Amino acid sequence: MVQVSVSINGRAYRMACEDGQEEHLLSLARQFDGIIVDLRDNFGEIGDQRLTVMAGIMAMDQLSEMSSRVETLSEEIKALRDARYAVKEKNEGDQEALAQRIDKAAEQLERLSKVLLES
Repeated sequence: MVQVSVSINGRAYRMACEDGQEEHLLSLARQFDGIIVDLRDNFGEIGDQRLTVMAGIMAMDQLSEMSSRVETLSEEIKALRDARYAVKEKNEGDQEALAQRIDKAAEQLERLSKVLLES
């Protein structure tokens, strides 16, 4: 585990993370701190604990919205895959029907050709 120092609400915190995840942890800390800064700008000094709780709730709200969007997009992807499969099956059926028609036309042409050659 690697130790990283992050700054939240003007305070430094030492946190552990897996090797190679340092930048990700720092980025998350900057995003969370940004929420706190925005809250402080909008509401003034309302107490560190209250700011942190409000920022946590806002972060969870954003996560909830993104989860809903991911679920909606996953459902849309499934619907598109189902539609593509249906179109593919229909296309294959259409191709088979067309091939049968061509075969029948070829048979009719062969019969007509024999009749014309015999006359």
